[in-house]
Amino acid sequence: MTQGTHDGRPASGGGGRKRRGAPRKRRRGLKITLSVLLILLLAAGGTVYWLYSSLDGNIKGVDIDKALGDDRPEKLPTSGQNLLVLGSDSRAGAENKELGGGGNVSGARSDTAMVVHIPEGRTKAVAVSIPRDTLVTRPECTKADGSAVPSANRVMFNSVYSQVGPACVVKTVEKMSKVRIDHYLEINFAGFKDLVDAIGGVTVDVPQDIHDKSSGLDLTKGPHKLDGTESLAYVRTRHGIGDGSDLGRIGLQQQFLLALLSEVKSQDLLSSPTSTYKIANSATESLTTDDGLASLTSLSKFARSMQGVDPASMETIMLPVAYDKADPNRVVAAQPQADTLWKAIREDATIPESAKKSPATGG
Repeated sequence: MTQGTHDGRPASGGGGRKRRGAPRKRRRGLKITLSVLLILLLAAGGTVYWLYSSLDGNIKGVDIDKALGDDRPEKLPTSGQNLLVLGSDSRAGAENKELGGGGNVSGARSDTAMVVHIPEGRTKAVAVSIPRDTLVTRPECTKADGSAVPSANRVMFNSVYSQVGPACVVKTVEKMSKVRIDHYLEINFAGFKDLVDAIGGVTVDVPQDIHDKSSGLDLTKGPHKLDGTESLAYVRTRHGIGDGSDLGRIGLQQQFLLALLSEVKSQDLLSSPTSTYKIANSATESLTTDDGLASLTSLSKFARSMQGVDPASMETIMLPVAYDKADPNRVVAAQPQADTLWKAIREDATIPESAKKSPATGG
C-alpha cells in the first residue's frame, strides 16, 4: 500500500523515483515565477517607471510581517537581500484553468519555489530551487482569518500554500533555512504565459528530445524560440525528461529563467516605453507581493538598486535532497549539504561545491 503524507494526500507519483505501473497523476501547475524578471525589467526601464503609476492597482499585497510576528531569523548586517519567489498553480479564472489543464482542482499550491539571494553590492544573485515534493516540518501558522494551524511533520512542501497560505510558506522556508526572507513574490499560469508573449518569446537550448503527452510538449534537441504557451509546457514538463519526477524539470526551469532574464536584458526597453508598459502590465496583472513591494514605486526603487545584477552571473542551485527512506516518491533535505548551503546564504559567503551536490537527481 502506498504511504500517505501527513495532510492525507497520496504519496505516489511525486518528487522521487517514478514507480512502474503507478497511475498517472493529474497535471499540476508549474511554472517558473517571473517576479524576478519584473524586478530586472523595471530596473532596465527605471527612468520611465512613472509611466506605470496606473498599474499600481494590478498588484496584490500580502501583509507577511503581521502574519509572521517576531519569531523569525535575525537579519544579519551583511546578509544581502533574500526573496521567496513562488509560482502558484491556481486555476482561478478561465485562462488559468485552461492553461493548467482544466479539471476539478481546488485551491492552489506553490508549484515552483525559489529563494533568490542577492548579496551585498548586488552584482550577482543565487537562486535556490526547493523541490515541491520535499517533506518538511510545517511550523505553527496563522491563517488569513486569524485561526491557528498547529505544526505538522512530514508535510509536502507545496501543500503548505493551499493548507495555510503564503505567509506560512515564508515561515516554513525561514524555519528550514534559518534565512530571513525580506520579500515575497508570486505569479500564476496566465501571468507567465502573457509575460513571455509580451516579451516576444524566449529562445532555449533544449538538452534532449522531449515528447510529453501530458503537457503537449514536442521538441527536438537544440535551440527553439518558445511562445508563452510553449514556455509554460516546457517548464511544466515532467514525463518528458528525467525520471518523470519534479527533480528532472527543475533544471529546465532554472535554464529557462536565465534565458528569459537574458532576453529582457538584451531588449532596448528605454527606447520603447509602449513595449515596456505592455510587459509590465502583463506581469503586474498576475503578481502578488508582500506589502513592502506592493506598488510600482516600491518595486521600481528595489529594482533600481539591482541594476548591477547580470543574468549571466546568476547561479542556479537545487536544494540538495535525498529520496525519503520511508517513501522513495518523496524527498527530504540532504545533510550536511543543505545546512551548509543555507549557512553560506545567511552569511553572504561563497557556497562550497560540496553543498550543491544532491543525492537525488531525478535522472
